[in-house]
Amino acid sequence: MKIRFEEKHIKWGLTAFLVVLCSIIVFFAIYRLRDVSEVINVILAILTPFIYGLVMAYLLCPVYNFTVRSIYALTKRVNVNIPRPLTVSKAVASLVSIIVLLVVITGILWMIIPGLVESIANIIQLLPDSMDSLRSWLDVKLVGWPEAQAVLNGWINNFTENAIAFVTERLLPEYSSIAAGISEGVMGVFNVVKNFFLGIIICVYFLNSKENFAAQMKKIIMAVFSRKAADEIVQGAHFTNRTFGGFINGQIIDSFIIGLICFIVMTLFGWEYTLLISCIIGITNIIPFFGPFIGAIPSALLLLMVDTRQCIYFVIFIIILQQFDGNILIPKIQGSSTGLASFWVLFAVLVGGGLFGFIGMVIGIPMFAVIYAYVSRAINNRLEKRGLATDLAEYKVDNYTVRRKTERMRPLKMRKRREKR
Repeated sequence: MKIRFEEKHIKWGLTAFLVVLCSIIVFFAIYRLRDVSEVINVILAILTPFIYGLVMAYLLCPVYNFTVRSIYALTKRVNVNIPRPLTVSKAVASLVSIIVLLVVITGILWMIIPGLVESIANIIQLLPDSMDSLRSWLDVKLVGWPEAQAVLNGWINNFTENAIAFVTERLLPEYSSIAAGISEGVMGVFNVVKNFFLGIIICVYFLNSKENFAAQMKKIIMAVFSRKAADEIVQGAHFTNRTFGGFINGQIIDSFIIGLICFIVMTLFGWEYTLLISCIIGITNIIPFFGPFIGAIPSALLLLMVDTRQCIYFVIFIIILQQFDGNILIPKIQGSSTGLASFWVLFAVLVGGGLFGFIGMVIGIPMFAVIYAYVSRAINNRLEKRGLATDLAEYKVDNYTVRRKTERMRPLKMRKRREKR
């Protein structure tokens, strides 16, 4: 008798084997956690150029797609017979995407590094005078509170002494030692540059072959899973891509607009470190929820070293700008792309940042939004199979509490009469 794979005992045996195998792998991973982490680090080091290329391709995909569509439509309009117009459109789009990437990275470095070096030098020179100005301003404002004046003066003196000591005794010697040991870190710098340029090449391959990669993955899914499960997986992949792409692209556009507004306002008021602070505000604004605070605190401290009034005006401006961003700009750009409540947004940012740092704070919200959507869908399907309501309002405790409270408030005779009926 021929035994088929679909028979029940074969399926149970395969399931039991897979469960035992997974248990052994998990036990080994926990027992030899250090060795496993070393193996993972080696694998990640090997795959670093591919990770760079995939991230670059994902971020440049809108630019690439727009350029391909525009060039291909232009080739169809002109009367000149261009051989293989789609190939030409992809080649031009790849070149445009790489130029955009290099221009953005070069521009960010050009705006941040010179301003950062200049700000550090100015802080060293202006810190004592700035602290004296701040102390004089506080003396005028706190004439009637001598105790508070003494406490604040003590804080300012300690801050000034510690800051100067940190810069002169620790930062500069560390910088000298780093400069003296540059020759030892040449290989590390070479690896970073090598991975970056390899990532650019891999990015071009990803951009030009993404349709083939998607078709190959769909082919594998259709071959391995049933038709219904394959359709579910493909739809889930489209939903995940739409959620991640919409959120990340929306955050980048929002951060660019916020940085531009900050630059315009600071230029109009003539504040110091306009370009550097605008870049800091724009870049840190990519991080949801905590990004505005992360960028505003060091920026305000920079202005505090120059002029106390500029610092106060800047803090007021940032508060207004973030209210505009959170209540008007982000809803216009992203709408309800994630569908998460404020509590889950905070949860996703904290957990993602704790696990993966800066990258986790950025991708934590779309990742949790996808998980939240799948869990909600699974729960709703289970409720529908049991004939229960899926609307959240049907399960709120408040309605039940009000009904029970109203029932208790009725007179005892009326309740007994109702029970008899």
